[in-house]
Amino acid sequence: MNQEKRYSYILIVSLNLCVLSLILQIDKCFAIDKQFVACYPVSCRYGPRISFPFYIQDEQESYCGYPGFGLNCSVQGFPVVHIAENEYIVENISYQDHIFKLKNSVFNGTTSNGCVSEIKNVSLDNRPFKFVNDSRIYLLSKCNGSITEPLLKHKIGLGFGCGEENGNDFGLAMFGEDVNFESALQLCKKHVVVPVEMLGNEQVIDYQVILRRGFRLNWTASNCSECAESGGRCGFDIQNFQFKCFCTDRPHAASCKPTRKHKLGLILGSVLGGAVLIILVVAFIVCRYKKEHKSCLYFSSRNKFSDPSLTHDFDGDSIYHGISVFSYPELEEATSNFDSSRELGDGGFGAVYYGKLRDGREVAVKRLYEHNCKRMEQFKNEIEILTRLRHRNLVTLYGCTSKHSRELLLVYEYIPNGTVGDHLNGDRAKDGFLAWPVRMNIAVETATALAYLHASDIVHRDVKTSNILLDRNCCVKVADFGLSRLFPNDATHVLTAPQGTAGYVDPEYHESYQLTDKSDVYSFGVVLVELISSMPAVDITRRRHEINLANLAINRIKRCAFDELIDPSLGFKSDPQVMRMTTSVTELAFQCLQLETDLRPTMNEVLETLKHIQGAYTDNTKDEKTNDSIVDNGEKAPTSKSDKVVLLKKMQFPPSPISVTERWVSSCGSSNISG
Repeated sequence: MNQEKRYSYILIVSLNLCVLSLILQIDKCFAIDKQFVACYPVSCRYGPRISFPFYIQDEQESYCGYPGFGLNCSVQGFPVVHIAENEYIVENISYQDHIFKLKNSVFNGTTSNGCVSEIKNVSLDNRPFKFVNDSRIYLLSKCNGSITEPLLKHKIGLGFGCGEENGNDFGLAMFGEDVNFESALQLCKKHVVVPVEMLGNEQVIDYQVILRRGFRLNWTASNCSECAESGGRCGFDIQNFQFKCFCTDRPHAASCKPTRKHKLGLILGSVLGGAVLIILVVAFIVCRYKKEHKSCLYFSSRNKFSDPSLTHDFDGDSIYHGISVFSYPELEEATSNFDSSRELGDGGFGAVYYGKLRDGREVAVKRLYEHNCKRMEQFKNEIEILTRLRHRNLVTLYGCTSKHSRELLLVYEYIPNGTVGDHLNGDRAKDGFLAWPVRMNIAVETATALAYLHASDIVHRDVKTSNILLDRNCCVKVADFGLSRLFPNDATHVLTAPQGTAGYVDPEYHESYQLTDKSDVYSFGVVLVELISSMPAVDITRRRHEINLANLAINRIKRCAFDELIDPSLGFKSDPQVMRMTTSVTELAFQCLQLETDLRPTMNEVLETLKHIQGAYTDNTKDEKTNDSIVDNGEKAPTSKSDKVVLLKKMQFPPSPISVTERWVSSCGSSNISG
């Protein structure tokens, strides 16, 4: 009996303390907004605290930072930012002054051999940054011949030559104002310009010290001070391009100022102590259940993925879920110790390297940035998705390392032609490689892959041009399934926190948290617009309401301003058949980009429409490679707005579940009449 009294006493005291806590912090107990929690300031292993406008990609949601301010944690544990193909370590950040200091990772003290050939000229185009001062040093490499006496003081040893063929190469560092600069340019084949920070009292110029010192940038972004002072956490709504102050109750426009309703809640909380007592008991039980249930799920997930045979690294002959399990040393050897010169790019959650296995196979090895629970889940998810799928337009997974390996690595077939994004607006955009017939084929094959995924009850969730690879024959290989979701049988949607890439995420998914296969349809609509326009999905240099390409496309289509949207280099104005095909694809993209999911076609309907367009306006020989000269049928390419409206009304499309086409054509027609 005494024991029961003691338990009762402890329970009463505990509940009274909970009531007091509720009265003081009622908003924190019941109304903690998920975005407020997600945007907690974080840090890499080393370096400054990271908060708005910066955010750590793949660790934080993109809405926790300002567009263009995404950072990564390097393998060494430093926060890094990539500018003009250079990797810079963020040494410190002054949030009050809007200034942060950078240092090229080539000159980092932890790097044994910096190589000047890896440095690119710095350009801040399309980035919201400015140099604090305008000092520049020229780094000259590939310098041959006898060095003159005046240039000896400029000779530096920062890994110049980098194992290249001529062991006599040396490097020079000097300012452009130096009297010997012109003679140095004649002596050296290559030079790059590196921004530096000069101190006012420097009497002796030590170029190595100056280069390792780095430089500072000033940024332009929304002011966070009012929100931070009110106890909120700053963020940004990329869909509406607006600053947000995430508070414990909900997002606010500028700050978390207490409202009259909030104060009334505190008073009522103290008056209704008895009712609150019951609520607390229920809430306590529910929270404990959720916590235990979550832990249960976590450990059962780990146990499910664990396999007694995977407690150590394996030889390449070992098999797991039908794929090979590679040892870490084997992949380290295949990639030359993950040499930076072999880096192909960044995947959904890690860097991708070119490698060659001992059996001669060329592979792409994805290396996770960090070995944590979130990465493990994505690692496991991609394996489970790809091992159950086989399709000519999906990238093939060769194998992986054990989950107990030193690092988590995925091994794919090597796709040599890069991504569609590279060819449209990246490093390969100037090659003129993607003529219209090739782009049309890319659209058809990508739609084929996505329709196959949907038929297998899988939503990709990160459809974008940088995840569409091209092989040697320009055939599509859809990649990166780290964010993909497998739908339960007979489910029309699943509830999940929105993930994906800015500019491609379905607005309704972002608002309702309901993921459906129509979310992929929206993202594919953005891809179609990129194929016909050659514009990037997000460009912060465009006007505010047109930063997202989807918004820009909808605006141009509604105004029938196709010549402002379709890339003229495709032959839109000169070739009647190209004009018909690109305009037809524009209409299909317009359907895919409808804000309401019910108004969008299914992926199968999208595929049938694309095949119809391709079959109706191209040769039956189906030569999809380099045939740029489509036979002219004697018609003149439409040039006026009225000509285009007539063409739209003549177009025939497969049956659609909605009347978007009719409304669009009608709108173009009425606009033309009124004009």
